[in-house]
Amino acid sequence: MKDLVIIGGGPGGYVAAIRARQLGMDVTLAEKEALGGTCLNWGCIPTKAYYRNAEIMRNLSRATDFNVSVEGLKFNMEQARERKERIVKTLVGGVEKLLADHGVEVLKATAQVIDPNTVSVSGQEIKTRHILLATGSTPASLPLPGMELDGVVDSTGLLKIDSVPPRLAVIGGGVIGLEYACIFNAFGSQVTVIEYLPTILNLLDREISKRLGVFLKKQGITVHSGTALEKIEKNGGELVLTAKGKKGDLNITADLVLVSAGRKPLTDGLNLEALGIATDERGFIKVDENFATNVPGIYAIGDVIGGLMLAHVASEEGIAAVEKIAGHKGQVHYHAVPSCIFTFPEIATVGMSEEECASREMNYRVGKFNFAANGKALTLGETDGLVKVIADEDDVIRGVHILGPHASDLILEGTILVQEGIKASDFAGIIHAHPTLGEALMEAVLDVNGRAIHLSPRKR
Repeated sequence: MKDLVIIGGGPGGYVAAIRARQLGMDVTLAEKEALGGTCLNWGCIPTKAYYRNAEIMRNLSRATDFNVSVEGLKFNMEQARERKERIVKTLVGGVEKLLADHGVEVLKATAQVIDPNTVSVSGQEIKTRHILLATGSTPASLPLPGMELDGVVDSTGLLKIDSVPPRLAVIGGGVIGLEYACIFNAFGSQVTVIEYLPTILNLLDREISKRLGVFLKKQGITVHSGTALEKIEKNGGELVLTAKGKKGDLNITADLVLVSAGRKPLTDGLNLEALGIATDERGFIKVDENFATNVPGIYAIGDVIGGLMLAHVASEEGIAAVEKIAGHKGQVHYHAVPSCIFTFPEIATVGMSEEECASREMNYRVGKFNFAANGKALTLGETDGLVKVIADEDDVIRGVHILGPHASDLILEGTILVQEGIKASDFAGIIHAHPTLGEALMEAVLDVNGRAIHLSPRKR
């Protein structure tokens, strides 16, 4: 009998498998597709490969700002796709080797839970003491006319195209939609974003999302927020989107439409209903603080349980779940989960937004510093954005929000500040090398208490 069978080999499942082996468990992992899951194969890594292409295109397009002359600039989408696939293949191979080196039995097949101690993998029944569901999520669609038309794709379909569409319409102003909007804008597409809610990135600190909207407009990306898509129709070789916005009806023509309407749990074939495993109204599996379902012996982690649907959260949940199964103290610091958005400029955030603080009627202070006043940002030619730090009445840093160059790298320091509950006044003595982008974070923290050096005094 196995100690643990894991269904799903994404960043939650394969990390859980490795940690379980470190704890001495006999583990089988079943994955019906490629190891690495959505993140590695169709999400985080492929989009970041394209993001790098887009970043280089943006830099080359303004090469004259750095006294460099570039002529005949062209982008090859087919070759970019091949590069992306090589990167994915390399990383998938790395995951396969890691699992093998740790002694994890990997079965590349569809799995179904028969009972709390039995999993069927391609007809083979495996007995186990514990089962961990880590099957992830899949792109959601919209119940609107035209979703089935050629040229209407989800994020997975967009990764397969070999040419840049002259006009790209993006349905959804969330993380995935805006990342692709920025990428394809840099590739040369004319991009239009349609967002149903009043603001893009509505879960972010409002000041950050509002400022991003300004920068998107500067890049030539059109955003229609507070706009409801009604239908998509084919007109010759074009796609025509009909929507209703704040100023009335809209008709938008596009060559390709990306539907980025969020994600839904991937639970087909798991046999949840027959087992009596409880789910919420959207189909996400319910778990307790130990990641246990209501059926003893069956656990679940990652996107399939909803919440913060991020690869690094799934990994942490996988580690915590198997540690709890093994009798150890596993923990996920949900109050300090960093989130990175690869738009231009980048966004990274951790902890509470100003709106969250206000809704809890907290007494808080805010410190800010613009990258336009940072020496390293000026040398890079990347001065858009700011660092925003929020501290409570006890001076404890509760949120860090970064919009600007290398935000995804800078947020690590912010995550430590939030997770460890460090006070802004205690951070003042931490020396930051000069010239670095990290100095902007230091100045923002100092500004919480009116101590920023490179800011003019302001009334408080």
